Amino acid sequence: MTDLGAASAFVVGLLGGVHCVGMCGGIVGALSLGMPGQQATRWPIQLAYNAGRIASYTLAGAIAGGLGFFFSGMLQVQQAQQLLLGFAGVFMILLGLYLGGWWNLLSRVEQAGGLLWRRIEPLGRGLLPVRDVRHALALGAVWGWLPCGLVYSVLVWAVSSGGASSGALLMLAFGLGTLPNLLLMGAAASQLQRFVRKPWVRQLAGGAIVLFGVFQLASISW
Repeated sequence: MTDLGAASAFVVGLLGGVHCVGMCGGIVGALSLGMPGQQATRWPIQLAYNAGRIASYTLAGAIAGGLGFFFSGMLQVQQAQQLLLGFAGVFMILLGLYLGGWWNLLSRVEQAGGLLWRRIEPLGRGLLPVRDVRHALALGAVWGWLPCGLVYSVLVWAVSSGGASSGALLMLAFGLGTLPNLLLMGAAASQLQRFVRKPWVRQLAGGAIVLFGVFQLASISW
């Protein structure tokens, strides 16, 4: 995977923040329950929480990239690359349509991911309320497996990245892209939620990600 791929994944995470705020706002609020009141104490906990989440994304990316590399060995190299990049491009377009509110097909993918989440979620519930950095880090690692169409779309992209290390790097870049929105969510939840719920904000972000997907598909023919 090139540096451009990692940079693109970062931008997708940044644009997808409108979905993160809407979907994960309740989780961020739950994290705040029982947290020490001093702002200086809250920031390390918020950072640890997100570090755990991004670590899980990175692990999932390594698994996805490794599986993609393994199964691509069954096909000719060029054919495998085109197939995986095409699949990733289609998913990126579906993601943009989902974020923009134009087509909710990815919500069904999230429902399928709920089967795994039902087994993992009790682990996170046992860590609430969060009172220190260790608990926040562990809870964030659990949260990273929350069913999410945004994450799943980038994971499909990671499958086409060319290997475990490339998939891990792509998901790390994506996770870092989601970080600003979720840190702002912890600091100014109500104001940020009001902003991202505006239709034009979601449509602008969704349209930009659709263009990413179209570019991905066009790059196959190039």
